[in-house]
Amino acid sequence: MNAAKITRQSKSNLALAFISLGRERKRDITIFYAFCRVIDDIADSSELDDAEKRQRLAAWREMVRVEIPGEPTLAHDVRRLIDKYRLSIDMLEEIIAGVEMDLSISRYATFEDLRIYCYRVASAVGLVSIEIFGYRNPACKEYALQLGLALQMTNIIRDVGKDLRKGRIYLPQEDLARFSYSESDLESRRYNERFVQLMEFETARARQFFSRAAAILPREDRRSMIAAEIMGAVYRDLLRKMEIDKFRILEKEYRLGKLAKMGRIVAQLLKSF
Repeated sequence: MNAAKITRQSKSNLALAFISLGRERKRDITIFYAFCRVIDDIADSSELDDAEKRQRLAAWREMVRVEIPGEPTLAHDVRRLIDKYRLSIDMLEEIIAGVEMDLSISRYATFEDLRIYCYRVASAVGLVSIEIFGYRNPACKEYALQLGLALQMTNIIRDVGKDLRKGRIYLPQEDLARFSYSESDLESRRYNERFVQLMEFETARARQFFSRAAAILPREDRRSMIAAEIMGAVYRDLLRKMEIDKFRILEKEYRLGKLAKMGRIVAQLLKSF
């Protein structure tokens, strides 16, 4: 399966943001996104055991560096991107290490522990993406880091119920204890004021990362970061939607409609001029 098809089938908010890019950068970021999607799908596969998952992720660690017999076309395309944009192989390996954490870790004691995971699966993705988008001010790296944390925290809030079905709880144990909301409460899908307060706390944390990213983004790079800004706008709207609905995330899934997403795209495109 080629990169464009992988991206289309994902129906991701990130893929939607690529509409703002020129043809060449859109093609290249699509290849990188397909890489991220493929390794994430390996870790989430219900058809592979953990040993097979680790073996396939190890193969990708090798393929980002050198050609191996029988490798998919995507591997060659990813190496071409590495050469073209002088991408950090270490950063690609961080992304692989992030999805691999899901094979052995299903609970996080503190937010600092969770932050490592968020950095690997989201901020590292942003740090590679901005090399493809193109930027002038090195401050864009901190922007990508903070925005990645914001997006991943929003994902974690949105997917509490879905992750629970997979036996995973990303909400830090220290946060559950702070609001006297136990893991058994969560597994029983107990919706009460303590749960709402817990979600409000996590939402405030996500918003703090969004605010830091907005404050750091250099003026001269606002146009080149338009795809990232579209993502940020869509996820801020998603966060707001969940908050207004008092976080019914244990019983329903939240998404923005296509019209709302297109509105965010148009608004960010207009702001870039």
